[in-house]
Amino acid sequence: MCAAPAPPPALPIEAALPELLTALRDHGRAVLQAPPGAGKTTRVPLAMLEAGLGTGGDSTGRIVMLEPRRLAARAAAERMAETLGEAAGQTVGYRIRGEARVSKATRIEVVTEGILTRMLQREPDLPGVGAVIFDEFHERSLNADLGLALCLEVAGALRDDLLLLAMSATLDAEPVGALMEAPVVTSQGRGFPVETRWLDRPLGPKARRTDALVDLVVQAEQETRGTGGGLLVFLPGEREIRQAEAALTKQLPGGCHVRPLYGALPFAAQRAAIQPATEGRKVVLATSIAETSLTIQDVRVVVDMGQARRARFDPGSAMSRLVTEKVTRAEATQRAGRAGRVAEGVCYRLWTKGEEGALAAFPPAEIAAADLTGLALELALWGASEADLAFLTPPPAGALGEARALLRMLGALDDKGLITGHGRALSALPLHPRVAHMLVRAGPEAAPLAALIEARDPLRGAPCDLTLRLEALRDLKRFTRERPYEVLRPALEQVRSEARRLRAQVKRAEIEGMSPAAMAALAYPDRIGQRRKGDAPRYVLSGGKGAVMGPGDGLAGAPFVVATDLDGDPREARIRMAAQISEREIRELFADQIGWVEICDWSKRERRVLARRQERLGAITLDDRVWTDAPQQDVARAMLDGVRELGLRLEGAAARLAARVELVRAEGVDLPDFSESGLMARLEDWLLPMLGTVRSGEAWKRFDPLPALKAALSWDQQKELDRRAPPAFVTPLERKVPIDYGPEGPEISVRLQELFGVTRHPMSGGVPLKITLLSPAQRPVQVTRDLPGFWAGSYADVRKDMRAQYPRHPWPEDPTQADPTLRAKQRG
Repeated sequence: MCAAPAPPPALPIEAALPELLTALRDHGRAVLQAPPGAGKTTRVPLAMLEAGLGTGGDSTGRIVMLEPRRLAARAAAERMAETLGEAAGQTVGYRIRGEARVSKATRIEVVTEGILTRMLQREPDLPGVGAVIFDEFHERSLNADLGLALCLEVAGALRDDLLLLAMSATLDAEPVGALMEAPVVTSQGRGFPVETRWLDRPLGPKARRTDALVDLVVQAEQETRGTGGGLLVFLPGEREIRQAEAALTKQLPGGCHVRPLYGALPFAAQRAAIQPATEGRKVVLATSIAETSLTIQDVRVVVDMGQARRARFDPGSAMSRLVTEKVTRAEATQRAGRAGRVAEGVCYRLWTKGEEGALAAFPPAEIAAADLTGLALELALWGASEADLAFLTPPPAGALGEARALLRMLGALDDKGLITGHGRALSALPLHPRVAHMLVRAGPEAAPLAALIEARDPLRGAPCDLTLRLEALRDLKRFTRERPYEVLRPALEQVRSEARRLRAQVKRAEIEGMSPAAMAALAYPDRIGQRRKGDAPRYVLSGGKGAVMGPGDGLAGAPFVVATDLDGDPREARIRMAAQISEREIRELFADQIGWVEICDWSKRERRVLARRQERLGAITLDDRVWTDAPQQDVARAMLDGVRELGLRLEGAAARLAARVELVRAEGVDLPDFSESGLMARLEDWLLPMLGTVRSGEAWKRFDPLPALKAALSWDQQKELDRRAPPAFVTPLERKVPIDYGPEGPEISVRLQELFGVTRHPMSGGVPLKITLLSPAQRPVQVTRDLPGFWAGSYADVRKDMRAQYPRHPWPEDPTQADPTLRAKQRG
């Protein structure tokens, strides 16, 4: 017999419920903004049920509420059921991955976000569902954004009676209201004052943050010991929680009970962290799961490490990674508010007050930073593009393009981007499309590996060999007897449980008898690594990126590996987990993707063009041969890369031609750009046709670019160039003197007597020639850019000196009236 329902507590949200219910009746949509602790999660669904909203008026419809985390979904359902005096699974139930508590009597169903997506994809009109509530929408998870976009389309096209409600603790609600075309209802909430205490000085760059946090927790416990209530400590992840737990268990007094709280923790341990302490003082070490989704009772003190872990995706490397970042101001405010739920509280922050101003205002939407492969598959299954749906934050085009390329590689999308039958099979599995592809093709035998890939590593301090983890899964007793590595037993049990569930979801294998490495290659066709030459275990991945393994690792000598876990470094990722695969397996698995390519590339190391025929899978080479009959055009194009590396050296006649062209171009004449940068930018136009057999650095040194430069000028351009900037100056004696077009302008050197009778200064390219006048012995006598001025001026002094030195040569008083000559006077 069920106990009598507990009277509903006087929660702050009660004051906003009439306005909210009216908005839902009148508009069918609403946005509720209420701070943490207002009671929205557990009170709003019950109020809608009491008002007959979302149940069709005849108590047959269901209200579906989305929670971003499994722990929060289960806790919310159990709390609402307790309010009704029932057990979860009756009026209020929940469905999360791997567990469901629902019945025919269930009217409020709390689900995690991926489950709503599956419901929509199976039956877009959501039969039997009258309302969908998006709780904690401020967390902006990818699935919540997608779920809201799909529901908005369903409500507009198929179900105009479907009620939609987005609830948020700190979100700027106006953009969401505009997207949904819905009124915004605000609950003021209720909280007690919280005193904030910051560090006096910033932590140094070499400080160990976890150690500093432990010291701050010990300090906070001592300073607040008389106030009662527990401590809630925020850390970024499980690793930091375990480190802090080990230290605090030794340093806190005996009456303190340290309780970890994170998503992968067994439910019994999670419940112990949430429930009030029956004796002593509780110290909860939690991830961001405790910011808004959960109510942890009897907390009076918050200690905030100031960090959060978020998924980040690099489109250039197609690798996702979890990164630790500073919290935002919104997150810090939410965390501090947890200390003021039951009485006045204190919040200790592991940063200074001055550092707080540099924090970002809000965390980024997951859709803007995470792996979008699952989203791309869901969009294809829905039959829409991202532009067709109302996303609060549109998915980045680069990341979405990378995701679709991967899906095509897996065979989930066709060349037109449409979903294939294989893609539909992948979408039915609650896994990343990579892992789902492996499970569909390799069958039930791949279930342990699938579970292992999606979970955290159950071994600590072990080499990267994936098969070690599978050994531990098969026979833990034998493994621990023979191997010295630390086994994280809760993580291993979670992998086993998930493997059992996945095994039941696939019936048979498309490919029988596969090794674990071959299975892994199905999931990671772009992460098949080939060892590079050299002593260091460096690999090139089939997707084109580089990876490196620890030099002492047991797989360091493997010629081919499949990397299932990388740290995501964009330059050269470190391999954290991998399996050795044979060339035979690679050829059998990817026969349709392996092909011969013919390449001509400039080798920086050998300083020459190398022409090869290579059998490749992506960027890895399975066979390599000399391409003996490579077309000359391909060799020449590769040599252009060598020219770009070696540089363009113009000397002699080639340098003079380029200088002439640049001089005339400066006058505004339409000629090609013969500057060094201009020539380098147009190598394909003028140099490529003339390279001939040049294919090495040595041959390039001997190459004369003059014919190629001349060929770059048309006949008319050459004529105009010769007219404006001739290659030589023709003296009055009809002798051609080459003009040097150097950096100081055009210049010549000529015997002084050869210019007798010249009364106008010679020009070239619109500028006066710089003339070095020579003595009969070819020594410089004078430099001038004004020959008439020289005749009228300093020539007289030069004449005096020259007559004494060269008496047999003519030195007329008026050189402008004398005949030019190169001869000496005859002896009389």
